[in-house]
Amino acid sequence: MPCKTLPLNVLPCSLLKDCADVFTPAIARLANLSLQAGMFPARYKLPLLKKAGLDRSSLANYRPISNLSTVFKILQRLVQARLRPHLMNSTNFSQFQSANRQDHCTETTLLDVLNNVYTVADEKQVTVLIGFDLSAAFDTVCHQTLLQRLQSEFSVSGTALSWIRSYLTDRKQFIELGLRKLPETKLEVGVPQGSVLRPLPFAVYCSPAADVIASHGVRHHQYADDIKLHLAMRANNTAAGLSTLATCTADVKLWFMQNDLQLNPDKSEALVMGTANQLRAASSLTLMKVAGVDLPVANDIKVLGVLLDRRLTFDKHASAVARSRNYHAQAICHIRHILTMNLAQTLACSLILSRIDYCNAVLHGDPSGIIHKLQRVQNNVAKNVHEAPRRSDAYLLLKKLHWLPMEQHISYKLVLLTFKI
Repeated sequence: MPCKTLPLNVLPCSLLKDCADVFTPAIARLANLSLQAGMFPARYKLPLLKKAGLDRSSLANYRPISNLSTVFKILQRLVQARLRPHLMNSTNFSQFQSANRQDHCTETTLLDVLNNVYTVADEKQVTVLIGFDLSAAFDTVCHQTLLQRLQSEFSVSGTALSWIRSYLTDRKQFIELGLRKLPETKLEVGVPQGSVLRPLPFAVYCSPAADVIASHGVRHHQYADDIKLHLAMRANNTAAGLSTLATCTADVKLWFMQNDLQLNPDKSEALVMGTANQLRAASSLTLMKVAGVDLPVANDIKVLGVLLDRRLTFDKHASAVARSRNYHAQAICHIRHILTMNLAQTLACSLILSRIDYCNAVLHGDPSGIIHKLQRVQNNVAKNVHEAPRRSDAYLLLKKLHWLPMEQHISYKLVLLTFKI
């Protein structure tokens, strides 16, 4: 865990880590007492407001964040380690939910969706992708419904259910600005924001929605509250497919309403993907009905941080990543003379390489010009770290840093993923 200093921490996180052999028995005893009693300590249910860098005059920028102490973050991780395998092994847990699932991530989610798109394109079909927008999804979860679902569909009962009930209920929040503090308000719904356990109960809560979508023959994928529907259809005969999507999205919206979640059709997005010839044949498809609203078809949409366009060229995505990372590369260049080699390399990896590495497996097989944009960024960073002239051989610098060039790194990721599967 990161060594953050919080108001609730009696001891700094760094001290707990440095003296782990001393504090481990005490923390283990506290955790065991909590789990045996089926109770979460009440004093750690009061969140603090934490939102920096936004307009202070706008009330929409204030969100309650659970500012838990380090000890009770450890407690939540212990509970998650016990609870997750049990939930994942249940047939009622959606198999298309990638969040909190071992060996799954945003990259595997995107690869699965794109694999379906490429497959149907080979069958001369276009894919319609619908991205749902949920209003404050985590903050409107009904506690009673969640607890009933855990008990009836996932067989969580006894002390374990009591602990989760204690963890969710009797929480309060307040707003503090400067020296002024408003009265505390009891939270009747929602999963605590900032909590380690936050995504897992939400995934359980929304699992039945997968059955609603599947009943219409529509494929989908979820990552926490990010839900994407995709359906293949003939480019010259989209009427049947659009009718299926309209019915499916209307039923999904109804399910969300019945479960105290609000789907925003106006803020949802739609994209048609396929080859150039297929898209020309489907050029009349400019509007589609999603949850009762006529939604315009976009030229590109962002899915889990990756910009997908109609032809899946990824040109806009690569350009956006290269542009934002070049900014950080220039920033490192300005202060490079006061940094050690190790610190410069650490900064480059955390600020730049981590971003150009994010979900870049989807670029495999794309024209070399797309990957070359990211390769130029990596080359510039290597030169900055080594303080080398611009005309230096970037390949030798990358080799010294043990950084694989982009194309080889993407191939390595896919080979490794295939091996794991």
